[in-house]
Amino acid sequence: MIIAITGGTGFIGRKLAQHHLACGDQVRVLSRRQTANSGAKHHSGDLSSSTDLQSFVDGADVLYHCAGEIRDETRMRAVHVEGTQRLIEAAANRIGRWVQLSSVGAYGKQREGAVTEETALHPCGAYETTKAESDALVSAAAKGGAFEHAILRPSNVYAADMSNQSIFGLIEMIRRGWFFYIGKPGASANYIHVDNVVAALLLCASKPEANGQVYDLSDHRTMEQFIAIIAAALGKPAPRLRLPEWPIRLSAKLLGGLPGFSLTEARVDALTGRAIYSTDKIEQGLGYRHLVSMEAGVEELVRSRFRTNSERMQ
Repeated sequence: MIIAITGGTGFIGRKLAQHHLACGDQVRVLSRRQTANSGAKHHSGDLSSSTDLQSFVDGADVLYHCAGEIRDETRMRAVHVEGTQRLIEAAANRIGRWVQLSSVGAYGKQREGAVTEETALHPCGAYETTKAESDALVSAAAKGGAFEHAILRPSNVYAADMSNQSIFGLIEMIRRGWFFYIGKPGASANYIHVDNVVAALLLCASKPEANGQVYDLSDHRTMEQFIAIIAAALGKPAPRLRLPEWPIRLSAKLLGGLPGFSLTEARVDALTGRAIYSTDKIEQGLGYRHLVSMEAGVEELVRSRFRTNSERMQ
């Protein structure tokens, strides 16, 4: 098979490329950086510019669109919207299936209840809004007959080599005994290991029944369960301190912008939200199952960064 991957040197795209190379597929990666995947054909380019994309996509059985701008808001529209449109124009009638890597952020700030693929989209922020627009462009092109397509929307993706350091900050707070719960028990922790994301992308690419579908992907624990998993991996007792939400939220609102004050409104939202992203559709429709449990994934994170008490004593 011929596989084309935008963002092929990124966190998810790199692992996806490695899988296909191990299967003996011909892999092309589009990236602004030189590929680290031995055996993949590197196409140097930037979706936000006038890069010639036809040689990258031509004849591909599967095109995975994993490229994304997560830091610079001034580039997000150029990459996610204008770049996707350029890629669609190059790929139309030249590829088999387009697999779009999106985000549950397209549903907006969901505070409680079950979120499914039928939930209305209310993206907030430049990243979420432009990713949702990118999804819409792909769906419209597919409906027009340009190619087959499937869209995968994962929650917070993690692994030991991720660039996002927020979860490591949480682990450090628990390690130091600084963590406290906010508000009532039962908040939700929604994370998904990168290996599970790759497995789901492969199903979206290979299963006939995935054509034309959107799938959400997440693993879920209550916040108390999630924190207990981290504490156990650290060899620490689980935190017990709990503070009421409203004064903490007020403090974050008033002081969140000050240097050295790490508690922001977004972090309070993350620690108090009660929404759960359902995986029923991808499990029932494509036979998806988690390859890496949250327990195993968290253990991997902790051991990649910290040693447990028993290890320090050896």
